[in-house]
Amino acid sequence: MAEGTTFEQVATLIVERFGVKESSVTPEMSFTTDLGADSLDVVELVMELEDNFGIQISDDDVEDITTVADIVKYIDSHK
Repeated sequence: MAEGTTFEQVATLIVERFGVKESSVTPEMSFTTDLGADSLDVVELVMELEDNFGIQISDDDVEDITTVADIVKYIDSHK
């Protein structure tokens, strides 16, 4: 994946997947509320994040990840 902070890399994936402006992606952004993601969208995003960052995110952990900040924190702690 391209260089940049974990947040920048996650933001790029969100922009590509959900078609939002990069400037609108914030750490507080909720996948379901702000992006309108359904469970399939979340699963697909998680799979993409796992591929891009070379990590595995368990189903139990996915349930606790609701915002961009949550996923950035998770990725940084599991690299």
